Amino acid sequence: MTLPHPKGQFDNSRAQWRSAPGDSHGSRVEVAFVDDLIGLRNGADPKSPVLVFTQAEWDAFVLGAKDGEFDV
Repeated sequence: MTLPHPKGQFDNSRAQWRSAPGDSHGSRVEVAFVDDLIGLRNGADPKSPVLVFTQAEWDAFVLGAKDGEFDV
């Protein structure tokens, strides 16, 4: 199924969802790279909404996470 999105069409049928190893509680975040878009979803609920990022947005998110920007 292709999900309409203002940033483009994220083709969920072509998504190969990946998550970090070591899922111990059944909750995890999954990511998929399809063409020029990156999808993020709740892996514990594969039918959950997909957040769609451009490559620039994804790069900014990853850099922020590495810098501790989201630490609580």
